[in-house]
Amino acid sequence: MSHYTDTMKIHVALTEYGDALIYGSTSMRSTLPGMELKHLLFAWHEESLYGTELAVEAVDEVEVIILPAEQVVSFFAELRLLEHIEWTWDEETAMFMKLAARFAAWIEAQNYVPSLDAFRQGKLSWTWDERALEPDEREMIKLLADSPYYKEGLEAAFSAAVDRLRYTDEAAEADLRREYPLLFAADRSAADGMDQHAWLIHIGWRPDTAPFRPLLQLLEPDEEAHDWRLLLMLQDKQDAGQLIPIGLKDGGSALGSWPEAWDTHIHERAPAWLTGLRAALPADMLVEGGSFLGQPLSDEQAWRFLTEVSHRLLQTGWQVLLPAWWEAARRKQPKLRAKLRAGEGGEGTQGGRSMFGLDSLISFDWRIAIGETSLTEAEFKELVARGERLVRFRNEWIPLDPALVAQIRQMMDGMNREDGLSFQDILQLHLLESEGERKYSGAPARKDDPEKQLQTPERVKLAVELNEHFAKLLGQLVRQKEWPSVPVPDELKATLRTYQQEGFSWLAFMRRYGLGACLADDMGLGKTVQFIAYLLHVKAWAVRPNEVRLPSLLICPTSVLGNWQKELERFAPSLRVVLHYGSRRKTDEAFFREAHDADIVLTSYATAALDQEMLREMKWETIGIDEAQNIKNAETRQSIAVRSLRARHRVALTGTPIENRLSELWSIYDFINPGYLGSLRGFSSRFIQAIEKDQDEQRMADLQMLIKPFMLRRKKKDPAIQLDLPEKNEMKTYIHLTAEQSALYDQTVQELLQRMEQLEGIERKGAILAALTQFKQLCDHPILLTKEPLPELPASARRSGSEEMGGPLIDTEAVVRRSAKLERLLAMVKELREEGDRCLIFTQYIGMGEMMQRVLQQELQEPVLYLNGSTPKRTRDRMIEQFQSRSLPPEAQPNVMILSIKAGGVGLNLTAANHVFHFDRWWNPAVENQATDRAYRMGQTKDVQVYKFISMGTLEERIDEMLESKQQLSDQIISSGEGWITELSTDELKDLFTLRRDWA
Repeated sequence: MSHYTDTMKIHVALTEYGDALIYGSTSMRSTLPGMELKHLLFAWHEESLYGTELAVEAVDEVEVIILPAEQVVSFFAELRLLEHIEWTWDEETAMFMKLAARFAAWIEAQNYVPSLDAFRQGKLSWTWDERALEPDEREMIKLLADSPYYKEGLEAAFSAAVDRLRYTDEAAEADLRREYPLLFAADRSAADGMDQHAWLIHIGWRPDTAPFRPLLQLLEPDEEAHDWRLLLMLQDKQDAGQLIPIGLKDGGSALGSWPEAWDTHIHERAPAWLTGLRAALPADMLVEGGSFLGQPLSDEQAWRFLTEVSHRLLQTGWQVLLPAWWEAARRKQPKLRAKLRAGEGGEGTQGGRSMFGLDSLISFDWRIAIGETSLTEAEFKELVARGERLVRFRNEWIPLDPALVAQIRQMMDGMNREDGLSFQDILQLHLLESEGERKYSGAPARKDDPEKQLQTPERVKLAVELNEHFAKLLGQLVRQKEWPSVPVPDELKATLRTYQQEGFSWLAFMRRYGLGACLADDMGLGKTVQFIAYLLHVKAWAVRPNEVRLPSLLICPTSVLGNWQKELERFAPSLRVVLHYGSRRKTDEAFFREAHDADIVLTSYATAALDQEMLREMKWETIGIDEAQNIKNAETRQSIAVRSLRARHRVALTGTPIENRLSELWSIYDFINPGYLGSLRGFSSRFIQAIEKDQDEQRMADLQMLIKPFMLRRKKKDPAIQLDLPEKNEMKTYIHLTAEQSALYDQTVQELLQRMEQLEGIERKGAILAALTQFKQLCDHPILLTKEPLPELPASARRSGSEEMGGPLIDTEAVVRRSAKLERLLAMVKELREEGDRCLIFTQYIGMGEMMQRVLQQELQEPVLYLNGSTPKRTRDRMIEQFQSRSLPPEAQPNVMILSIKAGGVGLNLTAANHVFHFDRWWNPAVENQATDRAYRMGQTKDVQVYKFISMGTLEERIDEMLESKQQLSDQIISSGEGWITELSTDELKDLFTLRRDWA
């Protein structure tokens, strides 16, 4: 840096934006290079990083330093300079330096105000408070404002300094907007005719010292004045009840009588009032040349003032006094109400039989509700005929918005009252209105045309006014505590737990009113026994006078057909059951005769799709579907077939009502209550897109309200359920063999019996034991007998991103469909994993364990452990630690463990699992119980569900019956092993092994 000993003179000019242009000169040179001057002048200026951030530009061949506007005031107010240089200033710059110090002090003391000129231009900037200036300060500002070097930028530099000090962050600006909203008003016409002082009072920056405040009052018609009128009033600040009307002439002078002390304030402000009102009020509300306001207003003008003009006046800062009733009345949007006639909905039947259903039509009368005022259809039409927007009715003013009136009339004309409302319409309207302030702008779908909805305009709400019968019914639908209790049928051979009794009563209650039901209890809570109790109830009350008794139909996956047969036989032996399944099933007239003689017909989803036309020819008393998620894909042939069948009542049973998408919920509801949620296309636009794509919480709440009355969902973790469950709940799951398994089983029996005629002694015993193993393996999966490799999935069929866990991907569908046991296991494991539960699966055969591991890993897309006798101890210990862990990442956490009953039956603590599957039976109950106790032991915090799979009609079922009855063999004989079987005669072997055709 150069060392100057000469005197240095500084010259400053301000741009219109407030930036300072600075150049210097010495006696030795006319001007200094800009870079040299910058280093010297700003050597102590920290804000500009000692001048390094400042730009230097050439202006008329002079190099000038550009100091940003926000730094100008602070720099010249503080002015820290190098002391070894003699600094001098031209006269105007010296004056500006003195003024800059005053600026800084004013800003610190908050002696600044927003600029009216900037406000009129749509900007926010600041200027000094003229009222706070000293005479010499006014003189300096006047002189600099007259200077060509300062006049354009003086106020801009001041405003930039205010912003820098006070309003640099978003929080400060937000506070300013909250405190002075009129400073940011979009409509700036209120400032017309105001000076700076009046405007600052108007926006609230300065207190109004006038003893009154101006306001506009709309007066309603009364006995003295029969028209609406708009008056300018002065309200005494000390006595708000004292209102003094005044008039305004075109010139801005005021007319009227007021306290003498108000004179000066009124005469100062009247011209601004006149200008502001001319800008804010419609011309047809003003009188030119007269008193400006006060002439009668038409009904149309009064309506416009209430609904539009008053809002504009409030936004521009005027206070408005409206009739006391208006604030409440404007919030009272009219409702079109369908008032159900007294007596509609009365039971009219005996014995709890089905009363009507969603299609039933209910008579009603129109009511138009506006706040607390309720108009009949005739009264409403009479008021509308008057053509007024504000009408006096029963001593109350009622606003009649023409647009809303037109919508109401359109809605009334669009519905034929003589046809009545359907119960579905009533239910949906009630549900969507019943949550207090919650309103839904859509409408329930119409049954006659699912694509059309009741036309409810966005602002008018169609509501329903319930009578006594429907108020009671709909209260019962949405509140469990109001469900009527139904006696359990005497024919039920089971004791229902409390929640099961409630579930059965609920099904019977829904049937009574013809409403479809979805029983969606968790797996293991006994949906089957609840439905069987319901079937017994149906049988007792189904026959009406002059009506033919109808059978019920139950559709379920093939893998659980056998389980339903056994459970019906066990819990309801009085029910006549027909199995409609397999190649030997009846058709046409033979089927109809057989079905009409039955109480319940069982069939599979696949069979129902194949025999759709025949099944649809019958009307069923009840159609129940088990594992209802099997119809979740609405467009599949199976789903369409099931939903097309006719019944007086429909019941869906499922533990997972929604697996992935809302369309699955629609499909189940379209089965239990056809048309209730409209068409799939309408449901998609109304709910699916809004919820799944937009996460619309309000629309989700609306959907929950609509579906809630028709679904009973209980989970094992619910406190009431936990109190009612045993700690360990064991259940047998009976499963049919597939056609392939049946054929191989029959073949194996025939081969064994032929050999029995030829073999004796040890060879005979060996052949029996070998065949015994083959039978048990066949019940598990044919591949265990055929020894063929698992089919791999072609590369073209593999899902993108699927993981190959435990080897190449296999064709799981092809593997699973060959074993009803494996099919059922996969469905149950998927369901419990949906709930976040874990399970143990026991099997005797290594091949079966490996197959299950491959299938479950691929289907669940998570690790599955398999522990057997060949598992090394270190690996075994690591498996147990992993399974019991609750801290592993989800992709590494195993939740399913398959075990050999010998290797895993004792010595393990696996309390992380609360479900235990015995895939194949170990005919020693003590051994099975030991295996179960891997999960059911100290440290277990949940109830344990135990499932024992049994193939119907096979050796497995025969041995299970023996264990249950203890009539043919003692526990000691069975528990000793399988040797006793080898001692049976050929006839006894035939009886034990032969596949029972009625179950197979």
